[in-house]
Formats: sequence, C-alpha cells, structure tokens
Amino acid sequence: MSASVTAQGALPLNRRPRSLTERLLSVNLWLVFFFFYAPILVLVIFSFNSSRMVSQWEGFSLAWYAKLFANEAIGLALRNSLLVGGISTVVSTIMGTLIAVGMERFRFRGQTALDSVLYLPIIIPDIAMAVMLLLFFVQAANVLGVVGFRFSLGLTTIILAHVAFNISYVAVVVRARLAGFDRTLEEAAADLYANEWATFRHVTLPLIMPGILGGALLAFTLSLDDFVVTFFTSGPGSTTLPLHIYSMVKTGITPEINALSTLMLLASIVLVLTSLVLQRR
Repeated sequence: MSASVTAQGALPLNRRPRSLTERLLSVNLWLVFFFFYAPILVLVIFSFNSSRMVSQWEGFSLAWYAKLFANEAIGLALRNSLLVGGISTVVSTIMGTLIAVGMERFRFRGQTALDSVLYLPIIIPDIAMAVMLLLFFVQAANVLGVVGFRFSLGLTTIILAHVAFNISYVAVVVRARLAGFDRTLEEAAADLYANEWATFRHVTLPLIMPGILGGALLAFTLSLDDFVVTFFTSGPGSTTLPLHIYSMVKTGITPEINALSTLMLLASIVLVLTSLVLQRR
C-alpha cells in the first residue's frame, strides 16, 4: 500500500513542467552540440558531392572516394601513418603498462616527482612538446655526429616522439584499471604456491587486459591523428596522413579532402568507441 502511494506520489513529479532554468540549460546543450558537430556533418555530406566546388552541392557521387583510393601519394602517407602508429602503440603500451604497475604496486624514492612528470605530456600544449622534442633531436644529432653516427629527422624521430606522449596516456588508463583491482586474487594465487611471474601472467594480466587494450587503442588513435608533434619531428620522405592533408589544403580544398577526412574521422570514432567498450568490460 505504501509503495503504491509512493509511486503514485512520485508520478506527478516526473510530469511537472520544466522551469525556465531547465529550458535554458536544454537549449544551451543543443547549441553546444550543434556548434561542435554541425561542421563535421557538413564535411561528411559534402564528401559525397559530385561537384569539385566544396561549397556547391550538385549531386550524390562516390567519385572522390574512388579517386582517393587511386592516389599513390595518399597511399604512401597512409602507410607511414600506420607504421608510426603501430610501432609507437606497441612500445608505449608495453612501457606504459610497466610504469603503471610499478607506480601502483611499489613505493620508492622520487615516486611523487615521477608521477608529476608522467602527466606532463597530457597537460602541456602540443606545440610546447613539439618544440622540446625538435630541440632534443637536433642536439642528439649533433652529439651522435661527433662520434660518427648519422642521425636525421624522419620516421624514426616521429615514432620516438609519439612514444614520448603516448606512454602517459597508456599509463593513466592502466592505472585506472589497477585502482579497482582486487589484491586478494593475487594473494590466493600465492597461497596456491604460484610465484610472482605466474601470478602476474595468469591472474593480474588477464584482469587488467581491458585497460591495456583500451590504452593501446587510445594511443593508436592519438598517433594516427597527431599533426603538431609530427610536423616538427618529421623529415624528407616521412609524410604522414595528417601532414599530407595539410599540404592538400594549402593547394586548394576539394571534396577529395572531405572524403579523406571523413574516413579518418570514422576510423578515430571506431577506435575510441572500442577503447571505451574494453575499459568498461
């Protein structure tokens, strides 16, 4: 009886008219969504435009996507992006996971300082990190040149630069997974005479694997989309897809750029959504 009364009493509250403040907040929410996503929607729509003019719609066509896949320069830039993204993701995932485990499981001198440094690539602007990495590589080339080693900007420097900022993102995601980890499972494995390596391999690693995969997908997405750091640390023959898009924009915007941007947007959304799903499992 009381439950029925409570339910009946709560019903009018759900149907009460919204106040002016709530309506203004709702309008503001939709305006923010429109401001952020309307340009993306226009980009996607005009990637199917049959006209060469990006601001004039003439009809639906897939010609620009066909031309895009036949462009060898874009294919080379895509290969460089996948190479940089794949290698930097593997390296940063391994190093970021080890750092996260070490920061969560052990206490050592200088841990607070290391924790602060770990968040720097996430906090500082991309342009600042790009300049710092460029200066580092230039000085490294000078030092190695003295001892007879040749070192120049290229795919290697881009990969190292992407590893430098991706480690922090992977470590943060894995540490979030470790924060809710049940340590009694490891203690149970130790009671069953499992050593530290066996415990980590059969208990800890499978339980934090969603966080590791989520961090890896996030790192790959950031590496694939990065422009500023890549622009400063690239050299001849190391043009990635974002750099190639920038060079295409300077010569004139065509629906081919819209098609390429749409495909990159779709790939980024898929990777980010996959990362979120794996982190919530």
